[in-house]
Amino acid sequence: MARLIGGIGSSHIPAIGNAIEKNAQSEPYWKPFFDGYKPVWKWLEKKKPDVAILVYNDHGLNFFLDKMPTFAMGAAPEYQNADEGWGLKPIDPIPGHPKMSWHLIDALVEDEFDLTICQEMLVDHGFTVPVSLMWPEPELRKHIKVIPLCVNVVQSPFPTARRCLKLGKAIGRAVASYEENLDVVILGTGGLSHQLDGARAGFINRDFDLEFLDKLKDEPEWLLQYSNYELAELTGTQGVEMIMWLIMRGALGKNVTEISRNYHIPISNTAAGVILFEKDA
Repeated sequence: MARLIGGIGSSHIPAIGNAIEKNAQSEPYWKPFFDGYKPVWKWLEKKKPDVAILVYNDHGLNFFLDKMPTFAMGAAPEYQNADEGWGLKPIDPIPGHPKMSWHLIDALVEDEFDLTICQEMLVDHGFTVPVSLMWPEPELRKHIKVIPLCVNVVQSPFPTARRCLKLGKAIGRAVASYEENLDVVILGTGGLSHQLDGARAGFINRDFDLEFLDKLKDEPEWLLQYSNYELAELTGTQGVEMIMWLIMRGALGKNVTEISRNYHIPISNTAAGVILFEKDA
């Protein structure tokens, strides 16, 4: 049977990809950020998961405002990316796991989650930056297969935090019912607090971010008290991306151990965080 062995919450800012490409990880601006990923790299090297479910949001490369599904899951043999205008050099195609994708899709639809199913799917920096962050060297990515789950946090109405937590729990059940013997990690990406435009451009709410990280392990329901409109007020218009971390957390179930955590501000006018959970046996 497949096993969810852990989950990672991570930022996916495009500037991170530029820093990786320029080998700027040791520069004073970037070092506190990348140092926070050292325990994650060590854990991934030790555990060597077979499959990563990557929860992210598309920024106009595959979906645009005229067609914006609430939840879309990839079922392709590989996922390609393209130049989005951020100066990011496209990375090599990332292999998928169509068989497991279809199992997850079938199980989630049976669980009354209506997914958009993508047998071809372009992926943008929301996907490629976490892949490059978790497996910095292309050689490290050869063993991992990735299943993308795209969530609409771009155009209202967004799914609620409650819906995302429920989806995560359904993903956890679906992974556990997959018959092949695989180790699976789930990544919830985006956020934390940030606003990229308007009168509050550059807004960051450090206190809210830190409380969110404090609550995520044992009280993920803490975020459910806020509507998405309230989250936009508290964390900035793009800070609502943190609801995708709830999908990761919901998938892991109750018994998890926090292995590491880092919070750093600002990275490209954004509060950047990473947290690593290991699922208890």
